[in-house]
Order: sequence, then structure tokens, then C-alpha cells
Amino acid sequence: MNALVTGGLGFIGSHVVDFLIANSFDVTVIDNLSTGTKANKNSRAEYIFKNVEDVTPNEIGDFDYVFHLAALPRIQPSFTAPEEHEFANVIATIRLLELFKESKRLKKFVYSASSACYGNPAITPTPETEQIAPLSPYALQKYAAEQYCLILGERNQIPVVTLRYFNAYGPRSFNPNNKFNAYTSVIGIFHHQKMNGEKLTITGNGLQERDFVHVKDIANANFLAATSGLSNRMYNVGFGKCFSILDIAKKFNHPYIFIPERKGEAKITLADISKIKTELGWIPEINLEEGIQSYADYEKVN
Repeated sequence: MNALVTGGLGFIGSHVVDFLIANSFDVTVIDNLSTGTKANKNSRAEYIFKNVEDVTPNEIGDFDYVFHLAALPRIQPSFTAPEEHEFANVIATIRLLELFKESKRLKKFVYSASSACYGNPAITPTPETEQIAPLSPYALQKYAAEQYCLILGERNQIPVVTLRYFNAYGPRSFNPNNKFNAYTSVIGIFHHQKMNGEKLTITGNGLQERDFVHVKDIANANFLAATSGLSNRMYNVGFGKCFSILDIAKKFNHPYIFIPERKGEAKITLADISKIKTELGWIPEINLEEGIQSYADYEKVN
């Protein structure tokens, strides 16, 4: 089995690459290093350092599976550079789908979507059927790209599954050289601040609540979405429990301060994960305490 992973040097993408290789996949990665880093390379994967939209069929060939994770994945920067984010998050997705519309080999196209599409949902835990109400250009773009995957997938007979991630965290989530690092997973930011002897910075009053799902559980969700016989559907990927940002900060046993809140971010995210549990048999295995410890464990061996 061979797979193409876009954004495979980024936080989530690199863990998907590692998971696939551990499960005997041959993996090719496309990454332009806009948010990823070569430090996340897996020596058993092949790498193409280009924009997704610039890759030609002759450069990549055909694949059994495509995992599309490449994106500009931050809410606040999408307000200041919406056109740049639109191109990276929507147009690049369309062009990737076009590359595979004639494929006779492709078994599954797995798209990394976002729970940001729900905005401030009326229903929590939030099911996939909840009203779409994006609060930012990023949320709108990820939803638009998801719909392109489902619509063009059905039109061109590409089996598609989209995964709406809630708040991903885990090792590699904070890249100090990434210009968007201030907007990465708050748990990654807290860990970095503590390791550097800085006070933890809590936006607003810290009472906003988030459903945190570990990146290794997300990698497994990608694997199950690809290898299942199901297609043309979307799934929430979360833990099914939420914590306030203030509660998270207190788990680090380290001084913290409050900074101004950021507009365009949801007050609560909490996933209803009954659909993915029932249809794919996916269950998140890493709880928050284990997940926070995973940062330190990762640093010990890297």
C-alpha cells in the first residue's frame, strides 16, 4: 500500500506519516515548509518540497490513499491575510482533487477538516449535523474545502472521508520557527513557556472550554478512515470531554498571567464522537494527563 500525505512535515501530518509507516505503508510527502519543519522527517518516507498546487501528475504518480493535511491552519492570521489562506486552504485542495479525478487506483481520499466550522454551536456535545456557523475566514475555508472534497469526490467517483478535528495537541505542536506559533495548540504553548521559564499566557479570562484530542489518536482516526469501506461522509474527531484553558494552565503547576482575549474564537468546543465510534470503531485512548506527559516523554528520546 502506498500513500500520499500533504503537509507531512507539519504537526499532525508528521504523526500521520509515522503511523502509516508503522503500519507498513510506503509514504510520499508533499510539504512546502510554510508551517512544517524538516526536523519532523521520517527517514523511511520520500519528500517533495513544493506547494500542493504546483505538483504535477508526473511528479507524484498514483496512490492507493491520499491524506490531505496541508493548510495554513490558524484562525487569527486568516483575518489579516484571507487571500493567502484562501489559496492554501481551498484552491490547493481543489487542485489536488483534480490530480486524482482520473485515478483508477485511489481507494480513499482523507481530508483534514476542522470543528471550527461550528462556530459557537447551540448543541454540545456537538454532532456532525449541527448548523455550520464559521466565525473566521479559516473556519469558512476549511468548511468550503471539505464540501469541495465531498461534492467533487462524488462527481468524480473519488471515495472521500473528511475528519473534523477538535483541538489537536501533542509533541511537535509548537515549532519556534513557525511564524504562526503564537496560534498553535495552547497546550504546546504552555509546555514551551514552562520549559523556557516563562509565565503561561492565558487569553481572556481562561474560562473558554476546549475538547482536546491527542495527535496520536488523530493519526489512528486517519488510518481507520482510509482503510474502512465507508466513504462520502464526515466525522468529528475529539475526546468527548472539555476543559477550560484556566484548568489546563493549572495542570502545569507553573505561574500564569492573563492577556487580552482574541476575537473570532469559539467559547466552547465539545465533540459528539458517537458517529465515528459506531461506524469506524475509533475510540480516543490518550487522556489529558497522559497527553501532557507525552511532551516530556518525547523530548527525552529526541
